[in-house]
Amino acid sequence: MEFRVLGPIEARAGDTRVPLSGSKVYTVLAALLLARGRVVSDQRLTSLLWGWDPPATAGAQIYTYMSRLRKRLGDEMEIVRRPPGYVLATRDSWIDLLEFERLEQEGRAALGEGRYREAAALLDRALALWQGPALSNATHHLRETELPQLEEARTLALEGRIEADLALGRHEEVLAELTGLVAGFPVREQLRAQLMTALYRCGRQADALHVYHDARKVLADQLGVDPGAALDATYQAVLNGSIGLESPPLIALRDRFPGPSAPAMLPPDVEDFTGRSAELPVLRTVLEPHDTPGWQPRRCLVTGMAGVGKTALVVHAAHLSARHHPDGQLYVELREPDGTPRDPCAALVRLLRALGEPRIDAPGVHDDLEELTRLYRARTAGRRLLVVLDDAVGDLQVRPLLPSTSTASVLITCRTHLTQVPGAQTVRLGPLDPAESRTLLASAAGRERLSAEPDASAALLAHCAGLPLALRITGTRLAARPHWSPARLAPRLADPRTRLDELRFGDLSVRQALGRSLPSLSRAGRAALRGLAGFPDGSCTAQQMAFALETGEAEAERGLEELVDGSLLTINGLDQQGRPIYGCHALVRLFAHELSRPRLLPAQRRQDTGILRH
Repeated sequence: MEFRVLGPIEARAGDTRVPLSGSKVYTVLAALLLARGRVVSDQRLTSLLWGWDPPATAGAQIYTYMSRLRKRLGDEMEIVRRPPGYVLATRDSWIDLLEFERLEQEGRAALGEGRYREAAALLDRALALWQGPALSNATHHLRETELPQLEEARTLALEGRIEADLALGRHEEVLAELTGLVAGFPVREQLRAQLMTALYRCGRQADALHVYHDARKVLADQLGVDPGAALDATYQAVLNGSIGLESPPLIALRDRFPGPSAPAMLPPDVEDFTGRSAELPVLRTVLEPHDTPGWQPRRCLVTGMAGVGKTALVVHAAHLSARHHPDGQLYVELREPDGTPRDPCAALVRLLRALGEPRIDAPGVHDDLEELTRLYRARTAGRRLLVVLDDAVGDLQVRPLLPSTSTASVLITCRTHLTQVPGAQTVRLGPLDPAESRTLLASAAGRERLSAEPDASAALLAHCAGLPLALRITGTRLAARPHWSPARLAPRLADPRTRLDELRFGDLSVRQALGRSLPSLSRAGRAALRGLAGFPDGSCTAQQMAFALETGEAEAERGLEELVDGSLLTINGLDQQGRPIYGCHALVRLFAHELSRPRLLPAQRRQDTGILRH
């Protein structure tokens, strides 16, 4: 079968168009195709279909749309229910977007190697796949989410094809096209430079200089910035007559006149990073070029409970892949030290400073989210950046921080699931397995010390329960006290009443890390968290929690689901009646026990967690 999204969404079986009806069905098909074989969650489908106001019957309607698609697509395609959503197995089907990406990648590679005729042909074939505005018969929610990066990819391919044409001496052929493109994209400096080149080579030096001065005015009025180094270099080349047919193409000219130094905001890498042998390759596949047709930098969400090592994994993967993002690496923390969300305006100010934005200190700009977002997207457009957004709280906070370009890679760590991150792959982190836990503890404390006392070392590992933060604290405490043995520390961790007191060293604290989740919890969520203390193994159903809290089952379930969303609980299966069985990490249960008896907490413990008495 053939599928098209670069224009009206459609499916074809041979020469026959598959009859589909309604923007909702087209939206579901497009969402499955754009996921490229990954699961599309029910939550994401709901947001793409109805935005922020879904109907009460959203789940049932999605099921109906999937049934219609299965019926229309026939046996050649398979739409599989795979919690938490659906996945489309396209098998050997032809998809115009994947073909576009393959041709565009090959074309840009040929352009970079100086094979201009081949580059022009490949990029022209890629652009010919576009049959009008992409996703034109989908919901506006899907178009708003996915269209910016698709249009950016198309414009980059167009710039590449024109660059190849100019290198082949086709300046007269592209002049009219460039004039229209500059009118449609007035702030894209690459198109301006190409138009100046074409005009000069057609003997119109004065018109070429006018394009540059018009660019200065437009950039100042719309963005408050001056032309970049490459456009300035083209201007100088027009003035001194060094932009003739024998001069190097613009791609070489840009290399001779690089822009401002690339930002390098990543925290230091973890030198003894261990574990995550399954998850790290996934992140590197997302970030690094490979031979798969249609590869482009993408976005990845890394979720999991506090202290599970999300930041360490993301920072490590970012350092390993930094060379593939030559325009720099950006990093920002999205929670304040007390666990409250950081204002996206403050985050954007930090990022724009690193990007060298000159208007950032203009009066009124710091508090203008719309203006900051516009400046940020202009500064990141077309740049091969790696952006790390650490400890995100929600979609509304993250959305202004996403570059609207297909050339930037984005890594996001979060405790809850986000739905408004186009093209994102999700990696969920759980506790380390016993072998990885031992390796991490040994990397800090010393392998010989652990081997000398295997029973005590095994007890330490059991008390940390695979949580990387707890293992790091335990290992660091042993390393800081060479005269201590594992047998001396193990009894201190053995008492559950004081274990969280012991899992603290310097600025690291398991209790404090878990406490940062509290400000975002509702009353029902806090009640459910305290209620976990009443279950010896930390697992329960909503019915059991309702009985323990003396409340309604619906309210108990809301609280438990909120804890699942915040990665403080997991769903470990279903009971005989089909109800979810909720479970928590051993250290989360200890934290819940402290919350249920705040009168027993010392003053320092209340300060760590920010607990409000109830």
